[in-house]
Amino acid sequence: MMKIALIGYGKMGKEIEKTALSRGHEISLTIDIDNHGDLTKENLQSCDVAIEFTNPEVAADNYLKCLEAGIPVVSGTTGWLDRKDEVEDRFRKARGTFFYASNFSLGVNLFFALNKKLAALMVPHHQYNVCIKEVHHTQKKDAPSGTAISLAEDLLKILPDKKSWVDHTPTEKQELPVLSERRGQIPGIHTVCYDSEIDSIVITHSAKSRKGLALGTVLAAEYCQEHSGILTMKDLLHI
Repeated sequence: MMKIALIGYGKMGKEIEKTALSRGHEISLTIDIDNHGDLTKENLQSCDVAIEFTNPEVAADNYLKCLEAGIPVVSGTTGWLDRKDEVEDRFRKARGTFFYASNFSLGVNLFFALNKKLAALMVPHHQYNVCIKEVHHTQKKDAPSGTAISLAEDLLKILPDKKSWVDHTPTEKQELPVLSERRGQIPGIHTVCYDSEIDSIVITHSAKSRKGLALGTVLAAEYCQEHSGILTMKDLLHI
């Protein structure tokens, strides 16, 4: 059984709580916008791991508070990556444990692997134009999603004709479009499309609920009890 500090108690936090309790764990500390002052070293030290789903403005500072308390951090907050090098460097120097994923869904991480495999197959076929599209609920604050950015960055490493991604219709051939839409209560749809005059090749991951994200997050927290360092879903899934 783990004692979990749950930092962020919105819809995602509540779903993680349900999953953690169903797997026999305990939520020892819950931090939300109304009691952020309770995120102290003393309170955190009573927990085995922190799970963090907040917002990009406070995420990195939350990680460092957990590091100071000496407990592993699992986070799915997106939009904070301008401080990624700083955070990972601090954790390495302190020999802490930091598990980050732009998406904790097991299916999405298999989709990441499929995206890279398909990209490698498409390298010789210059007649295809590639595009990434993502759709999420209207409450999602960042756009493009962290998952879409991860998909794009993987493509940039593989496709020699693409040098950067843009969040609008591209004006240059070197640009990879990552287009976002916000509507309804959609948990998340991510599509990678290769389009030519003759045909289209499309791969899509469509989340049906937040349950997959919650399960992957709790599995990551459990993984941190036996492993240390800078961790990702590749480590958890042995991809």
